[in-house]
Amino acid sequence: MQLTRADNPRRKLAWTLERVDMGGGWIGVNTLRPNQVMAEGIAAGRIPALAGYGSLRREVPFAVAGGHSGRIDIGLDESTLSPPRAPALVEVKNVTLLDGGCLRFPDAQSERGRKHLELLTRAVESGRRGVMLFALNRPEGERFAPAWDIDPRYGEALLRAAAAGVELLAVRMLHQVDGIVTGAAAAMDLTRP
Repeated sequence: MQLTRADNPRRKLAWTLERVDMGGGWIGVNTLRPNQVMAEGIAAGRIPALAGYGSLRREVPFAVAGGHSGRIDIGLDESTLSPPRAPALVEVKNVTLLDGGCLRFPDAQSERGRKHLELLTRAVESGRRGVMLFALNRPEGERFAPAWDIDPRYGEALLRAAAAGVELLAVRMLHQVDGIVTGAAAAMDLTRP
């Protein structure tokens, strides 16, 4: 088990549980860490599908006509590529549920997760890139898949979002002795059971 000390006097607890080792390697349990690690990986160009942007913002408000609004984890603007890429909104989901050889999301019914897929779909409709980035936060598992048994509505929403142009990425988080970094992309299986 690994803890970090928080120096914020307003916190109720001085320590944060970061990760645990269940025998197969580190599993990240701090749900705030994947956003930070993936943002750092994007900024460093370690996620090729999201490379080539000059501006990265965190917790980006997004609203469209019809009442759809919310915050998306990462906003990417100012493409440095030629031809330039459209601005992107990237939602990061922490994935720790292991089911055989597969890492799955969500690990509970997720209305919020479905809302994020709807926002990303609206982003695509408005001319932006919408990207759902699944951060695989444990070493086991050969591929990513929706947790159909836990939240079939999320799986269906994910398929609809992908059909509407939302890009789906599964990227490993590599737990090292002194921290966590962005790893390689992983295979994805969207097949219904």
